[in-house]
Amino acid sequence: MDEAWRLTATAARAAMAAGRLTPEALAEACLARIAARDPEVRAFVAHVPEVVRAAARKADPAAPLGGIPVGVKDVLDTADLPTGYGSPIYAGFRPRADAAAVAWTRAAGGVVMGKTVTTEFAVRAPGPTRNPLNLAHTPGGSSSGSAAAVADFMVPLAFGTQTAGSIIRPAAYCGIVGYKPSFGMISRAGMKVMSHSLDTIGVMARSVADCALFAGAVSGRRLGDPERDPGRPPRIGLCRSPSWPAALPETHALWGDVTAALNRAGATVTERELPAAFNALVEAHPSIMVAETARALGWELTTQAPLLSAGLKERHLPALAWPPERLDEALKVAQGCMLAFGPALEGVDVLVTPSAPGEAPEGIGWTGDPAFNYLWTTLHVPCVTVPAGLGPRGLPLGIQIVGRRGDDAAVLAWARWVQAALG
Repeated sequence: MDEAWRLTATAARAAMAAGRLTPEALAEACLARIAARDPEVRAFVAHVPEVVRAAARKADPAAPLGGIPVGVKDVLDTADLPTGYGSPIYAGFRPRADAAAVAWTRAAGGVVMGKTVTTEFAVRAPGPTRNPLNLAHTPGGSSSGSAAAVADFMVPLAFGTQTAGSIIRPAAYCGIVGYKPSFGMISRAGMKVMSHSLDTIGVMARSVADCALFAGAVSGRRLGDPERDPGRPPRIGLCRSPSWPAALPETHALWGDVTAALNRAGATVTERELPAAFNALVEAHPSIMVAETARALGWELTTQAPLLSAGLKERHLPALAWPPERLDEALKVAQGCMLAFGPALEGVDVLVTPSAPGEAPEGIGWTGDPAFNYLWTTLHVPCVTVPAGLGPRGLPLGIQIVGRRGDDAAVLAWARWVQAALG
């Protein structure tokens, strides 16, 4: 097919089922796209075309992900490609085994196209990836390469991980769909985990249906078909969240447009702010993230410190001296808010909230502010960002759909409804 690299995963599967496309042809189309675009975008840190071709030849188009190209964030281990975790410490490192998520991708017929750029340990120093929609801007992070690769049609699917906002924010900045599942839905075995209370594996794609397909295949969960008519409009709570002061003018304008569009489409729309107790997560989240990350980097901090970025050391070394009660109290706050979140959503199906403060910032030295993401990550709930418009520089804006923990299929379905309502 001409320009097969433009196909979503679900469209590619349909083309294969109809005999119009083969895994080898799709892989070649994506390889050509990578060759043409990645020298500028720099989404991949490891990519071996012959390995890709061999996998495509073996792919069974009838499998759930049969022949679909997938980008793997470089914090997930791969047995056939180097895994560097975004750090010079691990240059050339070859794990013995795939991470569980990667293994299940291959078992479902997915074709691993390569390893995508991550910030240092998915925490600090950004890599070289640029936003494909404007190379002068960040694609976001820490899942920088995955977001850029999907947005620039190099792959239809890619893994991301999120500790604060590392799936939702880059997906929004690059104008694609990002899905952070309920905490623990996709196994973290074989991932370089930094915060065991927060780190979540998720997915990026160019459609909500693709996210459901991919995440379902690697988690063993039934996530439904988001394209199916839900039979009624949703009850939506518009939640500015405690992070609203971080919203830029373009997000203020977007908020009014989103509210009007949802009302026109027939949703029952109400303002819904979280109880005041949730404001404590503003301090609890960074305490959990920094304290757990500092401990997780035990070997690197004690034996490889010269190869760590100055920013990482400045942020995490002091946390080693924190009294243990600081982490304990932060975890207690998080647990209390998790228990209170269900009642806070009484009467609505989902919350709609910003995905990011605004457009992707200029430059690639900073991946943007996770202000509108850390709250939901800490609560362990599913979130989906969908494209929702453009900002003053013509870069994408996203809107985020959030639901109850374990209610992932419904959140995906309502996210698709919201996206359709926004046009």
